[in-house]
Amino acid sequence: VASAPGKVLMTGGYLVLERPNAGIVLSTNARFYGIVKPLHVEVKPESWAWGWADVKLTSPQMARETMYKLSLKNLKLQTVSSRQVLNPFVEHAVEYAIAAAHATFDKDKKDMLHKLLLKGLDITILGCNEFYSYRNQIEARGLPLTPESLASLAPFTSITFNAENSIGENQKPEVAKTGLGSSAAMTTAVVAALLHYLGVVNLSSFSMDQSHGRKDVSDLDIVHVIAQTAHCIAQGKVGSGFDVSSAVYGSQRYVRFSPEVLSSAQNAGMATPLTEVIYDVLKSKWDHERTKFSLPPLMTLLLGEPGSGGSSTPSMVGAVKKWQMSDPQNSLETWRKLSEGNAALEMHFNTLHKLAERNYNVYEHVINACSLLPAEKWLETANEPSEAEIVKELLRARDVMLGIRYYMRKMGEAAGIPIEPESQTHLLDTTMRLEGVLLAGVPGAGGFDAVFAVTLGASSKNVTKTWSSLNVLAMLVTEDPRGASLEDSDPRAREITAAVSSVQLQ
Repeated sequence: VASAPGKVLMTGGYLVLERPNAGIVLSTNARFYGIVKPLHVEVKPESWAWGWADVKLTSPQMARETMYKLSLKNLKLQTVSSRQVLNPFVEHAVEYAIAAAHATFDKDKKDMLHKLLLKGLDITILGCNEFYSYRNQIEARGLPLTPESLASLAPFTSITFNAENSIGENQKPEVAKTGLGSSAAMTTAVVAALLHYLGVVNLSSFSMDQSHGRKDVSDLDIVHVIAQTAHCIAQGKVGSGFDVSSAVYGSQRYVRFSPEVLSSAQNAGMATPLTEVIYDVLKSKWDHERTKFSLPPLMTLLLGEPGSGGSSTPSMVGAVKKWQMSDPQNSLETWRKLSEGNAALEMHFNTLHKLAERNYNVYEHVINACSLLPAEKWLETANEPSEAEIVKELLRARDVMLGIRYYMRKMGEAAGIPIEPESQTHLLDTTMRLEGVLLAGVPGAGGFDAVFAVTLGASSKNVTKTWSSLNVLAMLVTEDPRGASLEDSDPRAREITAAVSSVQLQ
């Protein structure tokens, strides 16, 4: 069982698509799980004779089960029935993970791999509730739009499908999502589970807190390359990859890889064997940059779902690219301002980390004092120069975020798309006026998906309360800097055990 986290792109929306622009991406406690085990106890004689393996993919939340045959010759999956719903992300994850084993194993290990695959693969995928919108279920039960109502849902609750399937650009996705990068987390979890199961990597040492874990991350690098390749090919385009990178390594400052590293995978036809393609991809010069990053101490990430139906990121990216081509001078200037703002915000956060390390007691005192007041009164709490230094750094971070929001809105207006729609502007301004709120914004490409806030100390309760009164559902999502990890058991068994223990305690 392996898991990978969902993400929030705090800065770098649109810019992160082009090198050398950086984005700050936070990984979250919302995790996707990939569970891999043998499908059969014994090898079936016909599998041995024909050289294919059975693969079963189950998604309990969507009540779906798909059966495949995997050719052990060309490592391609074929569905058993044409009526089955396909999942290209998991299919590519399976094919590429097995190809990675073939590309890296010697003859003895290949024989063992062959025997393991002949027993078949039983793969289950599970996503935490936070990846999907459960507003409708909460409202249907007559419950208030609060985190408590969300917490009352059973873990891995069944997902309701969007009934409307309008044709055209505004076509709703099959299920209502919250924008945490479910496909990247799902692909990464399946790749990690398979690579560990097949013996290509050993993820045991990454299951503890990774910030204090091993310095050698070569096993995670393999997970990253395979997951990134599978995700891009399944999407049909080479994206920036920040979502997969955070699913593998956790919270970070990210600069994308050059798209050329995937040219062999994109051009892979029937002529080149998949093992050769994956061998090339593994040997390519992956030039992405990632630097460790996390929120300073005593700060909380909050996400709110406004329930306005979500936005289509690809069409918004297309509109921004069109604007860049039609107005190169102004677009370059806007991007320069955004890039400077993103770098400044990162610098202020890093300074706050250092101030917390220098004197944690003073830092804690300042954060707790500011958590009770709106920003314009924070300086009044500072009685010492060391306290004033921390408050000023908080206020600088806040001002930088206001500047980032201004230029994101400007870019949206110029490109004719709602990057920070008026309704979101009103919501974010209201949020930033609340006690203890450091900053608020729209993550990633913006639009109607979600809003985020970073709060100080214990002030997040004020925000969830205010959001609830404005028909915004505060999600049960916080920052968790951990990346892909090996889990010790099926997460459903853990939830059942936890529920039983709490009942016994009561």
